[in-house]
Amino acid sequence: MGGKYRITGDKYPRMRRPSNRRRIVSAAIAAAVALGLAGWGTLQLIDVFAGDGKKTTAGGRTTDCKPAPRSSAAPPAPKPGQITVNVYNATPRGGLAKAAADELKRRGFAIGKVGNASPAYDKKVPGTAILLGAPNAYEGAFRVLGTQLRGSQLKTDTRETADVDLILGTAFKALDTKKDADAALATLANPAPAPSRKC
Repeated sequence: MGGKYRITGDKYPRMRRPSNRRRIVSAAIAAAVALGLAGWGTLQLIDVFAGDGKKTTAGGRTTDCKPAPRSSAAPPAPKPGQITVNVYNATPRGGLAKAAADELKRRGFAIGKVGNASPAYDKKVPGTAILLGAPNAYEGAFRVLGTQLRGSQLKTDTRETADVDLILGTAFKALDTKKDADAALATLANPAPAPSRKC
């Protein structure tokens, strides 16, 4: 060749293949990404089949499906025979206290005093009845005696004894039927378990 493109001298440039380093690096990165995605997918499958106590909703929110912690259960209710009931009549009708006391005795309750209500309550109870006792009666005697007469008002005083007063009000007609009272007592003794959450 002539002109400025003429090659002079006895050394020629080597003609080498282009380096494959870029291809090797690109392949290594692609392999690492593929392995990472495969590992992540495997973990997701394990979570789906093994479960981790949580459920993902369609909106992406997670709901906790672990069993709820058990709350401290109420103490067992006493038996009717362990409860002494004083029955007082706060109505103008005669004989109600004795009739109610006799029926409670037939149902297994221990009966204390029977008579007319004190001036603080006499003819001043417009509802069905008042159950009056010590503050700890809420967890025991009130629960059991309340199965015999629905709609009673619960009140406490400063007494330190375990007996409770049943003060019959103007709206009182009779105790609940024995069938209904027995069913309420059975429910009180064996409460239905709380429904478990579905996941």
